[in-house]
Amino acid sequence: MKLHRVAAGVLNQTPLDWAGNLQRVIQAVQQAKAHGVAILCLPEMCLTGYGCEDAYMAPHVQALSREHLLRVAEESRGLAVAVGLPVAHAGGLFNTVAMIVDGQVVGLAAKQHLAGDGLHYEPRWFKRWPANQSVVIDFAGRPTPLGDLIFDIGGCKVGFEICEDAWVGSRPGAGLAQRGVDVILNPSASHFAFGKHEVRRRFVIEGSRAFQVSYVYANLVGNEAGRAIYDGDAMIASGGKLLAIGRRFSFADVEVTSALIDINWTRMLRLQTASFQPQVQAQGTSRTVEVDFDLPVAPLVPSSPTQPAATPATLATLHNVELVAVSCDLVAEDNACSATTAPMPAAMLDDLPTKELEFTYAVALGLFDYLRKSRSHGFVVSLSGGADSAAVTLLTWFAYYLAAKHLGRDGLLKKLRYIPAVAATLSNTSASNTSASNTAAANTSAANTSAVRGQNEGAESVGDPAAEAERLARQLVGQTVWTVYQRTANSGPITEQAAQAIAAWAGARHHVWDVEPLVQLYQQLAADSLGRPLDWQTDDIALQNIQARTRSPSVWFLANLHNGLLLSTSNRSEAAVGYATMDGDTSGGLAPIAGIDKNFLRHWLRWLAAEGLPGLGPIPAVEVINQQQPTAELRPADQAQTDEGDLMPYDLLDTIERLAIRDKMSPAEVLEHVAFQFAQYPRETLKVWVSRFFVLFSRNQWKRERYAPSFHLDDENLDPKTWCRWPILSGGFAEELKRL
Repeated sequence: MKLHRVAAGVLNQTPLDWAGNLQRVIQAVQQAKAHGVAILCLPEMCLTGYGCEDAYMAPHVQALSREHLLRVAEESRGLAVAVGLPVAHAGGLFNTVAMIVDGQVVGLAAKQHLAGDGLHYEPRWFKRWPANQSVVIDFAGRPTPLGDLIFDIGGCKVGFEICEDAWVGSRPGAGLAQRGVDVILNPSASHFAFGKHEVRRRFVIEGSRAFQVSYVYANLVGNEAGRAIYDGDAMIASGGKLLAIGRRFSFADVEVTSALIDINWTRMLRLQTASFQPQVQAQGTSRTVEVDFDLPVAPLVPSSPTQPAATPATLATLHNVELVAVSCDLVAEDNACSATTAPMPAAMLDDLPTKELEFTYAVALGLFDYLRKSRSHGFVVSLSGGADSAAVTLLTWFAYYLAAKHLGRDGLLKKLRYIPAVAATLSNTSASNTSASNTAAANTSAANTSAVRGQNEGAESVGDPAAEAERLARQLVGQTVWTVYQRTANSGPITEQAAQAIAAWAGARHHVWDVEPLVQLYQQLAADSLGRPLDWQTDDIALQNIQARTRSPSVWFLANLHNGLLLSTSNRSEAAVGYATMDGDTSGGLAPIAGIDKNFLRHWLRWLAAEGLPGLGPIPAVEVINQQQPTAELRPADQAQTDEGDLMPYDLLDTIERLAIRDKMSPAEVLEHVAFQFAQYPRETLKVWVSRFFVLFSRNQWKRERYAPSFHLDDENLDPKTWCRWPILSGGFAEELKRL
């Protein structure tokens, strides 16, 4: 038995935030050292931040990376640490991981497979490193190996699969196993997408089994650069069994998940594998970096309060078939270390299995990080009383609620202290005084809020963490979320009441503005210019759009007054067919739901009303939203305008979008599929809807090009900046539609 403690460090980094990134890397190293970790794996490109884009090619970025790496090395005596950074060589730039051992940079492992699809653009900046090749370069004034390397650290052999390397069929791990590695480290920057956690989990566990190694996976967490959200997802497996898994969607800056591994055990598994064929090479040709350093051995009895001993439970994890997971999370908020060797609860292993929960956690974390990293003082939403704006408003509340659950009052204050209202609110030790002053400041009455919240109000109790998080969330929303309902002649009482109900439940500062006089002014200006009155028969689109556009300057004004982040409320289904007014409802600095379809949003709102987040329960106020048919309310009430009446049923629209754009089917192929799936509609009607989608999609690429940045949530994104590239001008599927 040869026990070592290995760890995956999850970091919330920001591109080119040199001081902050360095501080968080060093914080992870210090915590790992305090916990007796022998090998620490940190995320890909953690020194620079992964989302640097063209800044990678700047010589000063590469120079600062080297400088900061040496500062990390100074803090890394006594253990081995893997740190990602860009390295230039022979006219190319390479995505590398520096192996630091006992304070010295002993080599640089280079990425062999670059991510170049979807929102990834690595081949624009980096060159792939060829397998089985290595060189020695001058790095920071010292000769340093670079390339396809393994590191023999006091008899423990360590190799790398860097993010994309593990996602391809020809994984480097197979070659590493033939060369006798004991541990494979995977430093990653793997963005969140629905269902992606399970894919990672499989390749970590299967990699450890097939290669007979211990496997350590470390990912980024949070909204790093604006669009991509990272969910953390630290995992450690050995010999086909998952030993430890970190929590996903953490709001902490640093978390370290560790586990004990027995390298003698995985070596024994390899000896027992008849199909294993080692790679036998002459001395000097193995591309192995020999390091004269004995990794810390995990004690069988505790050597200090922060270094837990191996226990029967942890040893059983290593050698038995049954999974007994051990997770040691070290949260960096106060530099304190805590650990446990008890089995993790089963719920942690499932780790947010539903799409509804993943959506809530991902967007909430994305919003919270975008708020603080953009230094905005809050969120502003044009709350129309419909599904989209209600969803966006609720997501701002969840951002504060989940942050409060993870961080507590002190953690929130640390991250949001730059907002004067938050600093004043959270610094007040009297919760009752703070709550009272917040309620007095809000436009929504406490009585109304209580009535809308219904059963949730009575669930609060002293000492209940969920209730405390809910109370903190309402304090923060009351100080930093502003909503406005902008009434025109075509607005109805139902949407106004719905907007009021959602704002009241969340505790936002809600306003009701009558913008009809402004609309009339614009209409009169146009009528005077044309020399005729405007009419719905001839001027329908213009009359609809002027209402949406009139609302934009008003809500922007509100955002400017509060230094707030204006959130656009358009969804992906609208973006697909251009069912949005440019410089109207698309106005905003961030479009948090532009990556998700309307059908799912409506489902999510029904889920909130019926079930809701664990520990929080249903939100009765959402029922008033769910009872409505989605409508823009831009035509007179007697026309009974609905979104689906203007377009088609949303479930059909979203299906056509997936078939046409994601799966690249022709109009005729799409028609055959939907004719089978939506047999309740006449074929001729379906043909009209399919044609409508293709025509509207091709005409409205210019709108998608102008949308505010949106979050990437799945592989059906229409964002032309990162995922779905399409010509602004095209033939509009004319030939294909003839064949329909």
